[in-house]
Amino acid sequence: MTAARIRRLLPAPGSKGRRRRTAVLCGLLCTGLLGTAVAVAGGHGGHGGHGGGGGAARAVPRQGSAALARPVKPQQTGKSGTPAWDGKVRVIGDGSTSDTGPQPHQPTPQKLKPGEKPPQFVVFSWDGALENDDHLFSRFRKLAEQNDAHMTFFLSGIYLLPDGKRSLYKPPQHAPGASAIDFPTGEHIKWTLAELRQAWEDGDEIGTHFNGHFCAPDPGGGGNWSTADWESEISQAKSFVENWKTNTGFTDIPPLPFDYSKELAGGRAPCLEGQKNLLPAEKANGWRYDASSPGDFQIWPSKQDGVWNFPLQLMPYPDKDFQVLSMDFNFLYNQSGGDVTQGDPANYPAWEKQARQGYLNGFERAYNGSRAPLFIGNHFETWNGGIYMQAVADVVKDVCRRTGVRCVSFKELSDWLDVQDPAVLAKLRTLDPGESPDWSRFVK
Repeated sequence: MTAARIRRLLPAPGSKGRRRRTAVLCGLLCTGLLGTAVAVAGGHGGHGGHGGGGGAARAVPRQGSAALARPVKPQQTGKSGTPAWDGKVRVIGDGSTSDTGPQPHQPTPQKLKPGEKPPQFVVFSWDGALENDDHLFSRFRKLAEQNDAHMTFFLSGIYLLPDGKRSLYKPPQHAPGASAIDFPTGEHIKWTLAELRQAWEDGDEIGTHFNGHFCAPDPGGGGNWSTADWESEISQAKSFVENWKTNTGFTDIPPLPFDYSKELAGGRAPCLEGQKNLLPAEKANGWRYDASSPGDFQIWPSKQDGVWNFPLQLMPYPDKDFQVLSMDFNFLYNQSGGDVTQGDPANYPAWEKQARQGYLNGFERAYNGSRAPLFIGNHFETWNGGIYMQAVADVVKDVCRRTGVRCVSFKELSDWLDVQDPAVLAKLRTLDPGESPDWSRFVK
């Protein structure tokens, strides 16, 4: 950590230059505890707890900055270097997926103009993406739609593979059919397919959380996988999406409306382990980004080996002089030691408020400072009575409609970064999180 990075790690929300000493909590969950964190997440969907969501009609999109203007209709032309869609829907393979043209409701990225302040990007992402009995996938998909937001749903491939066919999964360094998370029921697969279809049509991204969720201290966990192991895991994750009809026998369900081999642009490794050997496999598959880094400061992203690196981020912990990583489990760990069953319910209201304020601290520091994108990672879980779900929901409703804010997917953020002047991005990366320059002169 450099002195320049320490200077503004903890300005008060809304301030633009206040300096404070920080004791960064990075024995913290940056590596080891985050591994434990995601491992205890089990099936990423929990069992029991809170669901719901419901609510208001779809809101009228914001007007304002043209940096990411939403088209009213699906785009009919391809990106540079790719042919435009000819308007013909094509069913792929066994009918599990299909090419229905460019994804609807995608923003059009525009290059920053001289003197223009960058948009404040916020990415809400979800590990696992199973629609189970808690109905949290549908809750947050609807919440995104109601708040003019797009989200990234990282689908675990085996969530489309029934338990009776588990032997089709050949996990690296494990026996066929092994998994650290549960295989879904047929009903849950049907629910998940419906959510995946609607999420894509809403403009959300379907990324990957790979498959079996093997983590330390398992010696065969992702942290010890070779690039060839990761290539196998990627291939299988894609195959389970592209062949769910064959594997489930659900022939009366329409195909997913996207070609997964084209749409899949990135992922997050279970427990944030194994990025070094994962990156070459992702690059070989033409992926745009990786969200597997175990943590970094709130600074503008850069590429690793040609792939955008989108880490979890350190945010000011409310009323404390340390940082917390921007994922639900890290609040859980600080509040109840990672115990998902015995946190004292009497503390739930205060803990929920603390989690919500922690996310808002990270948002305000960037929004009033460097405008670096904010990455918030979550699981579809009801830990401590579902307070972390509610905290995130409150943040979505608070920030996504603010002036200059764009709640986007990782894929959409990659699109925007790719059209920027590399020299401008390099200059943005020199800013400390809470540092707000004279934007009229900063972008030239």
